[in-house]
Amino acid sequence: MFNTLIESKPKKQRTTGGLIFSGILHAVIGTAAVYGTLQAKEQLEKPKAEKVEFVDIKKKEEPPPPKEVPPPPKDVVMAPPPPKGFQVLTAPVKVPDVLPDIDLSKKVTDEADFSGKGVAGGTSKGVVGGTAPANDQPYFEFQVEKQVQQIPGSGNLRYPDMLRSANVEGEVLAQFVVDTTGHYENGTFKVLKSSHDLFTAAVKNALPTMRFYPAEVGGRKVKQLVQQPFTFSLQKS
Repeated sequence: MFNTLIESKPKKQRTTGGLIFSGILHAVIGTAAVYGTLQAKEQLEKPKAEKVEFVDIKKKEEPPPPKEVPPPPKDVVMAPPPPKGFQVLTAPVKVPDVLPDIDLSKKVTDEADFSGKGVAGGTSKGVVGGTAPANDQPYFEFQVEKQVQQIPGSGNLRYPDMLRSANVEGEVLAQFVVDTTGHYENGTFKVLKSSHDLFTAAVKNALPTMRFYPAEVGGRKVKQLVQQPFTFSLQKS
């Protein structure tokens, strides 16, 4: 019945110029998009330069060490006054073989110190009741009131076997110091006379085992320089 269709709105026909303009526009837009993308990529990949500033930090000053406080002064100890008394002359153990130079203008001794009044070891200008200094020098036989005596049975004086078998007798004159306890003082042994070295060695080895009654001066025990003979003899049948 209806063989002919009627178009409600006629379709516009595109011209050739519009197509060309549209193509150019799309090409420009695409190119711009690609360029922008590349620029953004380069900006992201480009390393960023950071500015670093160095700041000097002052070290913390350490407090000064505390000052050392000087110790309090020690109490001054006064030396005991010398006693009122006299000096005792002692001859030297080792006699020098050369005379020293003598100054005749110098006063060597004070005669008042040898008056014999007061305590032995004191001085004429000392104080009554003063303390006498310790006298460590040994006395000689003629200076002591009570001489050193060996305690019988003390000591082990051994006869040398070689000299005994050879029937050799002998004697040793020894010099040594006996202290205030009655013992031989180490290092003071000296041989004055000996008939054989083996006898000397026997005496030297026996001295530390010997015991003595010490010497006395004024009731006080003192050291004494002793000269004692030791005889080695064989019993003859």
